Amino acid sequence: MDHTQPHTEAMPRPNNLDAFWMPFTANRQFKSNPRLIVSAERMHYTTIEGRRILDATAGLWCVNAGHKHPRIVEAIQRQAATLDYSPAFQMGTPYAFDLAARLAAMAPGHLDHVFFTNSGSESVDTALKIALAYHRSRGEGHRTRLIGRERGYHGVGFGGISVGGMSANRKAFGTMLSGTDHLPATHSLEHNAYSKGQPEWGAHLAEDLERIAALHDPSTIAAVIVEPFAGSAGVLLPPKGYLERLRQICDTHGFLLIFDEVITGFGRLGTPFAGDYFGVVPDMMTTAKGITNGAVPMGAVFASKDIYRQIIDSAPEGTIELFHGYTYSAHPLACAASHATLDVYQEEGLFDRCAALAPYWEEAVHSLKGEPWVIDIRNLGLVAGIELEGIPGKPTKRAFEVFLRCYDKGIHIRTTGDILALTPPLIIDKAEIDETVDTIRATLREMATRSTQAAAE
Repeated sequence: MDHTQPHTEAMPRPNNLDAFWMPFTANRQFKSNPRLIVSAERMHYTTIEGRRILDATAGLWCVNAGHKHPRIVEAIQRQAATLDYSPAFQMGTPYAFDLAARLAAMAPGHLDHVFFTNSGSESVDTALKIALAYHRSRGEGHRTRLIGRERGYHGVGFGGISVGGMSANRKAFGTMLSGTDHLPATHSLEHNAYSKGQPEWGAHLAEDLERIAALHDPSTIAAVIVEPFAGSAGVLLPPKGYLERLRQICDTHGFLLIFDEVITGFGRLGTPFAGDYFGVVPDMMTTAKGITNGAVPMGAVFASKDIYRQIIDSAPEGTIELFHGYTYSAHPLACAASHATLDVYQEEGLFDRCAALAPYWEEAVHSLKGEPWVIDIRNLGLVAGIELEGIPGKPTKRAFEVFLRCYDKGIHIRTTGDILALTPPLIIDKAEIDETVDTIRATLREMATRSTQAAAE
């Protein structure tokens, strides 16, 4: 497919790439051959050279309704011309209260209070602090331990990397928060390779929470935080019955259960939240990304009425009940973007669209089984992880080469380690699914042919 388009006006290149210290990027490598994006619309980016790139990752798991949706753009512009900023400390805007009520009505079960943040990382740290404050207000201040999971990703704040389990995100930053522990990861190539949807094996891994509880004394544990499926670590899916068992153990011992739904929230699995999909309601839920379609930074923590009322009612009347918040909590532009985003999700039926496309998506991505170096494929909703056999002594190199070659062919994918992650906007169609999968297939075959030729020379 030809991804070029007429260039009516040359886009000037930045004359200095050095000043920008890029996040989660090999800076020296990128700056030697930069990939610069200048615009986007619906399913495609446009590069500085005028090439169109199909976005098979919804930005960073966030642009669920597609890029530059006119409804969202107009809402942000209108809000900026009306009220650009107002603090959320001791003041409020109608937009924030209306949005919180609207979000609470969407949430599963009893999650009917919303605390606004600006990112997934802030949402995680907020939820952890609320958990500690909740137990303290109940006279159980000894509950200070926080339990995460190996290969879990919960943002980049100190709370998030402490309960997170991705070693590269932790090793340079000291001893983290004290009093954390980790459940084992749920991924097993031996038992679950090429599972379609939730794997059959692995529910017993939830029992490790009982071991951790016995080790530390259950009365010291405040909360358990997990992603319903681990996204950033490479789409690691929960075995059937696993999340249900975690819920039971938390109820038995009085631990709060927190779902990190920064990736899974807002339609990624064909339901509003993963809690809906799996039929498991946590005590708190962290969100961001799809809450505004990525257009303006925003996050939110959903908490149960019991948690909210306990903290609020335990403080003396007229005093601040929770000493926590952000300058940009419930920013007016973010609220406007979120309201418009929720309108789009509802009016265009994007969650139902995701659910309807999921079977086609599953068969398409699993058609890569047997291609060079593919050792596992995992999928759920409109998400897929394609795990590749790594190059001995050169972890991540093979997958990153696939990423670069796919970009050159006009497809943007994401890599984590030697795993290709696909998370397209919910507006993707079957032809674009085929284009994405066929491009990956062709790339793997070309790389294998070149590898064979090089070995023969």
